[in-house]
Amino acid sequence: MDRGLPNGGSAAQQCPAAAAAPGYRVWAVGGIPEVVAGDELAKVIAAAEPGLADGDVVLVTSKIVSKAEGRLVRAADREAAIDAETIRVVARRGALRIVENRQGLVMAAAGVDASNTAPGTVLLLPEDPDASARAIRDGLREALGVTVGVVVTDTFGRPWRSGLTDVAIGAAGVRVLDDLRGGTDTYGNALDATVVATADELAAAGDLVKGKAAGLPVAVLRGLAHVVADGDGEGARAMVRGARDDMFRLGTSEAVRQAVSQRRTVRAFTDEPVDAGAVRRAVAAAVTAPAPHHTTPWRFVLLESPESRARLLDAMRDAWIADLRRDGKTEESIAKRVRRGDVLRNAPYLVVPCLVMDGSHTYGDARRDGAEREMFVVAAGAGVQNFLVALAGERLGSAWVSSTMFCRDVVREVLGLAAEWDPMGAVAIGHAAEEPRPRPDRDAGAFIEVR
Repeated sequence: MDRGLPNGGSAAQQCPAAAAAPGYRVWAVGGIPEVVAGDELAKVIAAAEPGLADGDVVLVTSKIVSKAEGRLVRAADREAAIDAETIRVVARRGALRIVENRQGLVMAAAGVDASNTAPGTVLLLPEDPDASARAIRDGLREALGVTVGVVVTDTFGRPWRSGLTDVAIGAAGVRVLDDLRGGTDTYGNALDATVVATADELAAAGDLVKGKAAGLPVAVLRGLAHVVADGDGEGARAMVRGARDDMFRLGTSEAVRQAVSQRRTVRAFTDEPVDAGAVRRAVAAAVTAPAPHHTTPWRFVLLESPESRARLLDAMRDAWIADLRRDGKTEESIAKRVRRGDVLRNAPYLVVPCLVMDGSHTYGDARRDGAEREMFVVAAGAGVQNFLVALAGERLGSAWVSSTMFCRDVVREVLGLAAEWDPMGAVAIGHAAEEPRPRPDRDAGAFIEVR
């Protein structure tokens, strides 16, 4: 198969002027027998006389690598085998699971394959696909005296796109990524984010001639010697995106559950500024909370300047000290208690959520009027919880502190708020200075009563 040459001939044959045009050939290797545990794949491939030359890339389907390495295991239940190979569920829809497996790959069913294997068995991916690729490369050099690149491939689905394609899960002697950042395009525009997944492109090219059911597990690509590295290279593992840079690390329901479970109270922050846009996006999530009578009982006061934060916190501190003195506390005790409020003072960003009762009903008796206010307070709490979870989704730490509820008049005066706005605490926001401590597991059953 010749890329871009419709009749299969060389570029020079079809158009002499195109003799120097870039191109490549890719073909499947016939004559590969059924592979069993213990086979040396390099010898198997060499025996098929693939006609390899220096600079070629050999594309090997992971299934025969797994078979040669004895990764065929007995498993009456494929789901149990998937569980054993899974380290993290990314997304689940019905019986389908997208997971991160032991090799660090995010794929369907952890790569556990029950096709073309005997009943009661499944095929697992190679334990270390990069090591497998290195072994094949070394073996081909020894057997045939050629220096080639090797890519171990497997079939993946892709976010945003229908259909399957082969990608590289292991590589040796191949420049797996082509980092073009710092260069320019043909118009002189700077390339700031362009990193080409070369090894995946090679894998997909090979799949076009291997096919999914043709029984041709090996292909050779020729004409792209510049992608072949002198040494083994960094391997396909370098293509796995790290958690910090993975913007699509979870499915929708999993992301919601993780954001809720990982929302933690953070009391120590770095000096890194807080993105005001992230806070506004969190407010947008907050105001989707349920509320009585189709009302919108939430207001969020964003204290973005150091002056506004200091003015509020100084006034609140003075009010708190006055309260503690009225309670008969000693000056030493007062000083200790006031220091506990440093979480707000040390945060680079503060938000004061407020409750408004616009749209509430008045019934004229204490029982129903009290219940009415409680409904609005619950709605305010739901809005604040949405806000805190959304901040966690923005990778911001937060602490919801009740201080403003003890001096609402002071807060309203300092911030110039209407009398009907009830401050419902304050939220300190910033980038966590350290990783939160692990939270002890809680048994949900201890909080459930079934009738």
